[in-house]
Amino acid sequence: MDNSFITMARLANQRITRNRFESATQLVSWMGAMQAQDPYFIKWAVGSRLSGATEQDITKALDEGSILRTHALRPTWHLVAPEDIYWMLELTAQNIKVAAKSRQKELGLTPQILSKSNRLIEQKLEVGQHMTREDLLAGFEEEGISLKENRSSHLLMWAELEQVICSGVSQRGKHTYALLDQRVPKKVLLSKEESLARLALTYFKSHGPATEADFCWWSGLRAGEARRALEMVRHQLGSEKFDEQVYWFDSDTVEAVEKTKSVFLLPSYDEYYISYKDRTAALPSVHNSKAISNNGIFSPVIAVSGQVKGTWKRAIKKETVFIETKLFEAVSKSTLKLIEVAAQRYAKFLNKKMVISHL
Repeated sequence: MDNSFITMARLANQRITRNRFESATQLVSWMGAMQAQDPYFIKWAVGSRLSGATEQDITKALDEGSILRTHALRPTWHLVAPEDIYWMLELTAQNIKVAAKSRQKELGLTPQILSKSNRLIEQKLEVGQHMTREDLLAGFEEEGISLKENRSSHLLMWAELEQVICSGVSQRGKHTYALLDQRVPKKVLLSKEESLARLALTYFKSHGPATEADFCWWSGLRAGEARRALEMVRHQLGSEKFDEQVYWFDSDTVEAVEKTKSVFLLPSYDEYYISYKDRTAALPSVHNSKAISNNGIFSPVIAVSGQVKGTWKRAIKKETVFIETKLFEAVSKSTLKLIEVAAQRYAKFLNKKMVISHL
């Protein structure tokens, strides 16, 4: 095992190079959860792993509720499949609440205020409404709940963690909220032991090869919980030691990995490089600050045969998407051509014409 094998296997297991699913639901279920704070680029994160998918397809899946956006695992948004949302929240929401407690105290968000906020949200949405953030929180000030200093984000996250709301049908391109029990009336609940085992097996199959520390970071579990979860499923996984670390993976999928040249334009916060505590297999430390800012902003990246070789950004004007790449170092003409092919695939996903430039 070496860095090249690790990254090529991850490309395959994350279904970036091995597209086998026909629907967004299947893909998100396989991945377990996909980080999704950027509502536009997350559609490409899903679409890039599905053959022939368009942005409209992913929007439709979100609107229909066949995939859902909510806070889970860590204190940020993730996409999850409906069948996974209840047991996953039961397992991970408490850790997120603990992480948010200090900031809630600073903002004066007492348990009483949080409970009152949930009741107001439920009242507004109880007749099957899907409401934007602005509409949902309108009138909160009059009810004595201040929305200053970004309190609204904490109130909405709390309602998600409490299984009150999740993503709804988009309105004029805006994200909305709906009652979770109306979007997913059938609850799939597991025991804690079952949930730990399921989360661990899902992660290592879809994200492996990965370490226990990687899983702990991705899942948001406490170290002891992550260790216990891995212990439950280790007999179903393969493992190999490399650079003093033990990597776990699905033996069947890893054995089929082919080392062929590939280029992908991956979105910001993509699972390919955000879902590991140690990202050096794909992103050498010398280039880390070029792709990840000091305040934790993950840029869209260009992956060449599994290695992050640069970043890219887009601008959409009418029927054209303008793509600008910034490579960390010079690459061959053949690689530049493959970058343009990858950019064209993204433009096709958007149903736009493409203009590309290289800095």
